Amino acid sequence: MNRDKDLQQLRPIIHFEIQAESEVERFQNIVLRPILKLQNDLLIQVFIQYCHQRKGLFFKLSDKDKSLYIDQSIRKDMKFKHYLEGIIAGHFTLEEYQLFLQNEEELTKRMIHLLIQRLQSQLLLLTK
Repeated sequence: MNRDKDLQQLRPIIHFEIQAESEVERFQNIVLRPILKLQNDLLIQVFIQYCHQRKGLFFKLSDKDKSLYIDQSIRKDMKFKHYLEGIIAGHFTLEEYQLFLQNEEELTKRMIHLLIQRLQSQLLLLTK
């Protein structure tokens, strides 16, 4: 069993028209985006469960407020944010983890931004 190879084979292939210029951009496109896509259904269910644990307020909000709620709950609830980061980082290979650590602050910002965008773009799924 080769964990790194197995993890990489699980990821969906995403094609990009523009070639990333920096190491951080390449990591975002080659590692983060495919992992987020792979983990999409789980991330949605985790967020829905989070909302239910907080008395379901999210489901009564307007779409604009839901978008804000997603952003604020992930950025401000550190325990929840770290939980989501773990769901994503758990799919890094050992080499990717080392690269992540070299640019942890920037890559964490990008990871959270992509996650928030992904959840916000699927508001209709979140409210069914």
